Amino acid sequence: MGGPLPLGDPAPADGRLPGDLPIDVAADFGVYLHVPFCRVRCGYCDFNTYTASELRGARQDDFADTLVAEVRMAGAVMDAAGGRRSASTVFFGGGTPTLLPPGDLAKMLDAVRTEFGITDGAEVTVEANPDTVDDAVMATLAAAGVTRVSIGMQSARPHVLAALDRTHDPANVATAVAAARRAGLDVSLDLIYGAPGESLDDWRASLEAATQLDPDHISAYALIVEDGTKLARQIRSGAVAQPSDDLQADMYELADDLLAAAGYDWYEVSNWSRGATHRSRHNLAYWRGTDWWGFGPGAHSHVAGLRWWNVKHPAAYAQRLAAGESPAAARERPDETARRLESVLLRSRIREGLAVSEILGEGRKAVASLIADGLVDGADAVRGRIVLTRRGRLLADAVVRALTE
Repeated sequence: MGGPLPLGDPAPADGRLPGDLPIDVAADFGVYLHVPFCRVRCGYCDFNTYTASELRGARQDDFADTLVAEVRMAGAVMDAAGGRRSASTVFFGGGTPTLLPPGDLAKMLDAVRTEFGITDGAEVTVEANPDTVDDAVMATLAAAGVTRVSIGMQSARPHVLAALDRTHDPANVATAVAAARRAGLDVSLDLIYGAPGESLDDWRASLEAATQLDPDHISAYALIVEDGTKLARQIRSGAVAQPSDDLQADMYELADDLLAAAGYDWYEVSNWSRGATHRSRHNLAYWRGTDWWGFGPGAHSHVAGLRWWNVKHPAAYAQRLAAGESPAAARERPDETARRLESVLLRSRIREGLAVSEILGEGRKAVASLIADGLVDGADAVRGRIVLTRRGRLLADAVVRALTE
């Protein structure tokens, strides 16, 4: 169920936006739809997700109608602010969106289309567990306007999946990919490395299995031990070992080598694609700091510098909307310093990098040292861009600290 929500100013019950918000109706606009349901809680997961036993007063079969109510309220709010605009990307995340019937996902997407509009050529992604999709599901999603599925493969090794508490059959990944292809959908595979008991050879096998399926996009994330998770408790008790930083670094370098050899280009620290057309446009929008509206329990939104976040539990979320109230729990308007820090943090992660001119004070002086240490590409810096080298990607947090001092 994740950690506590951040603190912020009270959000109005009607969801209205400040009258002085500088909304740019010509700018790209993303929509995120959070489906918070999972069959099993993975031991490493800190997302706002709920198994059937944790719903306590919320109904999974009512969820689509509840979220549609929030979308309709948002359309009216954006109208009042003079900023209703079509979505250029839509992303169903979770949780496991494909635990819901595909018709429910189609209903939510249709609400976005009705209330906001969806631009021609928009990217519409659904995250999927390989055990929950087949030809019929993929065909229904494609007919509804979905263009892309992101399949949670995580690993090709059963013992690694077991260490992560993943319950899917690894053989079903290939089945899910084939079904997506028959429906005409782009395919992304999500992998996790550094699980307890995973060796470098295990990771190589997973990478090779993934590339053999020829997806359009691959994400590879280092396992992070989040406070409050089952994994964190296991490590504290000594039941499993803390993930090795050195091994994870070796795994990252192996991924970068093997994926490059298979024709994938890195475009963000943890993401590779077959050319620019297959990059995740929705996630790039986050890293570039553009606007998006998040719907669903615990979802976060960002419009014209204003941020807000919804109540977390599905029952509280449904109760707010049933009463005709916004589910927003609180909101904030970060100042210029905070926005600049966040821009450096996010934009430094992507291949296009950020302009040297965005770096101020002591951070500007640190650029030469970062080049000398092999963390920032010198040729790109001469051209006015901060772009991480592969070593810099491994030490991205240290680079950000140096640039923001």
